[in-house]
Amino acid sequence: MSSSTGLAQRTVETVLTVHDAHGAPLADQDVTVAQTRHAFAFGCTGFDFVGLANHDGDDTPEPAFGGASPTGARRLEELWLDLFDTATLPFYWRGFEPEEGRPDTARLRAAARWFVERGVRVKGHPLMWHTLAPQWLLGRPLEEVERIQRERITRDVTDFVGLIDTWDAINEVVIMPVFTAEENAITPLARHKGRVETVRLAFETARAANPRATLLLNDFDMSPAYEHLVEDVLAAGIHVDALGLQSHMHQGWWGVDKTHRVLERFSRFGLPLHLTETTLVSGELMPKEIVDLNDHRVDSWPSTPQGEERQAAEIVAHYTLLAEHPAVKAITYWGLADEGAWLGAPAGLVRTDGTTKPAYDALRDLVRGQWWHAPTTMRTDGAGRVTVRGWRGDYQVHAGDRTATFAVTGSPAAVTLG
Repeated sequence: MSSSTGLAQRTVETVLTVHDAHGAPLADQDVTVAQTRHAFAFGCTGFDFVGLANHDGDDTPEPAFGGASPTGARRLEELWLDLFDTATLPFYWRGFEPEEGRPDTARLRAAARWFVERGVRVKGHPLMWHTLAPQWLLGRPLEEVERIQRERITRDVTDFVGLIDTWDAINEVVIMPVFTAEENAITPLARHKGRVETVRLAFETARAANPRATLLLNDFDMSPAYEHLVEDVLAAGIHVDALGLQSHMHQGWWGVDKTHRVLERFSRFGLPLHLTETTLVSGELMPKEIVDLNDHRVDSWPSTPQGEERQAAEIVAHYTLLAEHPAVKAITYWGLADEGAWLGAPAGLVRTDGTTKPAYDALRDLVRGQWWHAPTTMRTDGAGRVTVRGWRGDYQVHAGDRTATFAVTGSPAAVTLG
């Protein structure tokens, strides 16, 4: 698929009719049209923003981004909001509910609300996963583990309706029944029920709690085993809204051929594809012989000038390939900054000193530059119409001090400037 053909399918025309406060067409007038958000989800983790909420549920801001100063934290917040429009918040059960019956709901709600108030979509990750399951579940009978898992899903999905309506319903099911790295209560349950029925447990419980939710099946395993799981899940009549594909590329960029093969293999199911966990490092690459990325242990993993140039080139190539494929609807980069990055890798787009890497600037040039409808003055025709061409998404139209919102979808739209 060529770049021009691929990216062309992201762009559509909408004929917008603008009315004045009295409902008459705003004929032969200058209006300014600007994009406010893509329909395509350009996301990043928002884990550090959980620090914006106090433990008592007060919304008074606290410094985010770990040990960053208030000034540094505000700068990182600005960088985040100037590039991304979709945040993934952490619902790892062990950390979210370290003591049974005392979930960290207030802080997560405040963080989710902080994003929503700024026009950001929010996703929760994950509702069911064997890794980081709470230690207090160990030793319980399987029936009790299943009951508590269902209650956890119902509680959290219900508590966040309207703030978080997209969830990784279940994470890494391919390995779940055979996971041996750490004792946990979910692996025996998955082994007992089987993969498909474990998926059913997560999806049907979440769907009952929020019928309008978008629910993902998410996995790091890009082998045929994940394809077979998807086949079996769909054959069993389980309603999956999207497939999550993890792409932690600590050992090097997948490249054009592998990326294309992965997208083609999973797009055959006719479901939207979300690249849920994307990383590209700006330092030395992890050795290829390491099978489990968690096994890589180094005292220091610095970003390097050469690595940063490589990361920038690869992020442009990777995002362009993903955007060209019509099945891809979302990309989430796994961490804005190097500070606190998974595995200590130099995988962020911002250095530990708070300065941006070339990859940040290159990605922003795509998402908020080449793929963005900047404020443009246009003149309506005699019927109050203008033709707006751009990436699908949310837009505003201004005339003087009057503003209205509309969506570029390829279908006609009409607004009234009150």
